[in-house]
Amino acid sequence: MTIAIIAHDGKKPEMVQFLNENKELLHSKNIKLVSTGTTGEKAKRAGFDVSPYLSGPLGGDAQIASDVAENKIDIVIFFRDPLAKHPHEPDIFMLMRLCDVYNVPLATNPATAELLLKGI
Repeated sequence: MTIAIIAHDGKKPEMVQFLNENKELLHSKNIKLVSTGTTGEKAKRAGFDVSPYLSGPLGGDAQIASDVAENKIDIVIFFRDPLAKHPHEPDIFMLMRLCDVYNVPLATNPATAELLLKGI
């Protein structure tokens, strides 16, 4: 199983905390993590094995969206900051749309992400 993790700048600490809280499950289920660049760097520093793509604004969101369309991603966990503007908003919406098109579960906050992981 492959899970994509993405977090806007203000949500990166929350993502690392979420990963730490679910470390046992991620390891026991042998879950592969892919991420956008900076989120991946933070997760790696916290001790997780992550395959990072480009930074979100530089195309990382689009790379993950492409993997969703190619059936390479099973779950997307995207901790978005709904109160901030993002220059790569079209890529974010494309990713969310493709998750809907290809029926890939998408969590945009820790509560929903927790429910998705419990379902594994």
